[in-house]
Amino acid sequence: MIEILNPTLLERARVTGALVADILHTLKARSAVGVNLLDIDRWAKEMIAEAGADSCYVDYAPSFGRGPFGHYICTAVNDAVLHGRPRDYALADGDLLTLDLAVAKGGVAADSAISFIVGETRPPESVALIEATERALAAGIAAARPGARVGDLSHAIGTVLGEAGYQVNTEFGGHGIGSTMHQDPHVPNSGRPGRGYPLRPGLLLALEPWVMADTARLVTDADGWTLRSATGCRTAHSEHTIAITQDGAEILTLPTGVLL
Repeated sequence: MIEILNPTLLERARVTGALVADILHTLKARSAVGVNLLDIDRWAKEMIAEAGADSCYVDYAPSFGRGPFGHYICTAVNDAVLHGRPRDYALADGDLLTLDLAVAKGGVAADSAISFIVGETRPPESVALIEATERALAAGIAAARPGARVGDLSHAIGTVLGEAGYQVNTEFGGHGIGSTMHQDPHVPNSGRPGRGYPLRPGLLLALEPWVMADTARLVTDADGWTLRSATGCRTAHSEHTIAITQDGAEILTLPTGVLL
């Protein structure tokens, strides 16, 4: 299913997107050395409830997971990159943490992810991974406009990741979003320009470049959800929900700071 949002729903999407961003950046500010991943999940649950919103994750049970997910946010540490199921783990100095959050409010969902380093130690490899995904995300957004095709966005993202020296896995990538979290079209993190679904005003997309330092192969953790690098190398993931407008792309998941 591919949804095209009318102006009323687009305004609701802006509200949901800002909420997702504010929760994520509040959690980032709280993610200090010694903080437990289960505390982050609890804080996310509390903020979602206080906003009168709904988690897109807690009852999420797709075919590839051992569902339902049962938590309110994805917390991926170091070699984990996607669908990180919160667990009893205290963050350590230098950990690379990815927080991925999807929330629905007013009948519209938004999805975003941030990767950052906990504490004072900043391993150069981790910094490079994060910066590469952020540059790739910016390139994908810059390519998004009416008349462009999904392949144009995929090509822009994949070019940045490839030039940074990373292999690209296309099993999981970006996606359409609207009344539900995951919709068509699929937006791989590598592709050929001029191919795929043509973008139209009112279309919402969640773009999410992610990479692993020295492999493109994933393995599934014993929890049935968390996806890790096959070699144990570090990983990073950046994501925004955008709306296609007459003029290009509007980023919906930017923080306002109201929860900080």
